[in-house]
Amino acid sequence: MLSTIADYTRLTKDMGKSLTQVATQPDVSRDTDYFLSHIGNVKTIDDFLKDYRLYSYAMKAYGLSDMTYAKAFMRKVLTEGIADNKTFANKLTDTRYRQFAAAFNFAALGDKATQTAAATTGTATQYVTQTMEEKAGDQNEGLRLALYFTRKASTITNSYQILADKAMTQVVQTALGLPSTISSADIDAQAKMITSKIKLTDFQDPAKVTKFVQRFAAMWDATQAQSDTSTNPALVLIGGAAPSISMDSNVLTTLQNIKFNR
Repeated sequence: MLSTIADYTRLTKDMGKSLTQVATQPDVSRDTDYFLSHIGNVKTIDDFLKDYRLYSYAMKAYGLSDMTYAKAFMRKVLTEGIADNKTFANKLTDTRYRQFAAAFNFAALGDKATQTAAATTGTATQYVTQTMEEKAGDQNEGLRLALYFTRKASTITNSYQILADKAMTQVVQTALGLPSTISSADIDAQAKMITSKIKLTDFQDPAKVTKFVQRFAAMWDATQAQSDTSTNPALVLIGGAAPSISMDSNVLTTLQNIKFNR
């Protein structure tokens, strides 16, 4: 079985090819064709919410599938738009709602909101990317998290954004060797701890993002394979482990104590 690092490297080495493979799968292609051929006919928020196939496609594209049922909530997001800091979407910590309102900007563009590149091909690209991550997660949850974090990293401007997103929180906690129980601590204390360990501006540098995600993948593989007595690729990557090393609690502790180099 390939490690998370190997899977991640394989997919990201040629992301265009990886996305094309997903886009051409029959179910994905069929749903995308429907979306692109019908979204332009949508003129109002009501039209959008009434066509479940279009609406659910768009919600999935922006990682909001679990909120598809909340039409009143999403109506408010779309109605107020993103024109100023007082709008509903801009007040929400989760940036996905702002991205959704920006893509389908009925508040500013009215019946032309679904004619933009963001609403059409941009959303289709988002959908394919989201689908690729979900399919990756069916085989390896660590891979899904790694791909998701890579995609979202450049949008991070403060540690509260990380804490507002369960997936990003899990990646950061794992990469830093922090126990999940730390999530029960005061939110401000968690935010301060993250900024003390990570230079968030590094996430604007793709090379540094890759390094951070590789560290996450190594830690993920290590914690998933504690009982594996064969050579662990995570150990080789981080510490140059000898072939005979097995994953025990002492080794895991050593991994957790390694500081992320900025």
